[in-house]
Amino acid sequence: MSSFMFTEEQEMFRETVRRLAEAEFRDGYLARATSSEYPRAALAVLAKNGLLGLAVPEEYGGQAADFITMGIAIEELARADFNVAYVAFNSILTGGLVSRLLSPDERGPWARGIVRGERILAAGFTEPRGGSDLQGLRLRAERHGDGWRLTGEKTSVTTSPHAEAAIILATIDPSLASKGTVAVLVDLHDPSVSLQRFRDPGFRPQGRAAVAFDGTYVPRSRQLGEVGEGFKQIMREFELSRTLLGLICLGTARRAMDMTIEWVKQREAFGRPISKFQGVSFPLAEHDTYLEAARWLAYRSLGLRDAGQPHNREAAMCKWWIPQIACQAINDCIILHGHTGWSEEMPLMQMQKDVSGLQIGDGTPQIQKLVIARSLLGREWV
Repeated sequence: MSSFMFTEEQEMFRETVRRLAEAEFRDGYLARATSSEYPRAALAVLAKNGLLGLAVPEEYGGQAADFITMGIAIEELARADFNVAYVAFNSILTGGLVSRLLSPDERGPWARGIVRGERILAAGFTEPRGGSDLQGLRLRAERHGDGWRLTGEKTSVTTSPHAEAAIILATIDPSLASKGTVAVLVDLHDPSVSLQRFRDPGFRPQGRAAVAFDGTYVPRSRQLGEVGEGFKQIMREFELSRTLLGLICLGTARRAMDMTIEWVKQREAFGRPISKFQGVSFPLAEHDTYLEAARWLAYRSLGLRDAGQPHNREAAMCKWWIPQIACQAINDCIILHGHTGWSEEMPLMQMQKDVSGLQIGDGTPQIQKLVIARSLLGREWV
């Protein structure tokens, strides 16, 4: 089987997820996307169909799927509902981390809870002044008995308004940079934790908040890896998350394209369908080309990860480029729908709002281009 094609099993999985997504999520996208309520009914459907345990080992009820299969699930879910795809993405990110790095006593209950849709976790790495500078953390972790006390703030923590706990990265010694960091799982319901939710144009069902910690105690059992090790694991997880976020954008743009293709066949001007005008058909052809190229860049990144090969460069390409071309495609789809597209009663405007946020989250285009430039020139030359 060519490595540039899905296996027969992966194709069957893709068809299964597509049918599920179209039946369960497609029609309800706009209502969910404009609500600030977490999509718990969708979460239950994902859990029932095994789509929350893709990164969790079988011993905890998961599937331990390969990374290409994870990408297929995310892309197909996003083709129906951006936010439902993000729910599955969040389970991959948090489920993978806790099932690998938490203490043996803790990892089982947390991993099983994620797989069953009973536990929602968030991941908080961004700080108010640091942005993408994860080596310049200000949130402090001080040893306290057999654990840590956290003091400081994280910001832009997606899903935190609905999450039971969050994976947090803190510094114990800023002079040691990444070697002086610790990753912990923090109870967000602790009285010493406070949240301030943001009002966002997209990502509304997920929610996003600033999270402050005022001497919050975290037991040693909820530490993820050794001191300094959690940072390395989280940085490596970014290579997966950035690729999957690209596929969320791509799947959403594909839905916009599907809608627009049907629309231009039906809409008439000057006595014929507008699809017959090159000013309509050529933009669609161009976006189809860009999206198809980006799709295989993403699966190249996931294929390298499955093979245990470096793919930081490819993941960075996915993260800066795919959200950009997806936003451009959706914007042209709005234009091709004319006055009916520019309406909050149509899903296209909300798709654009949702996708636009992923130009920033998990690292801006500038950060991704820096990663690529370093791979080209070497760190000492950039």
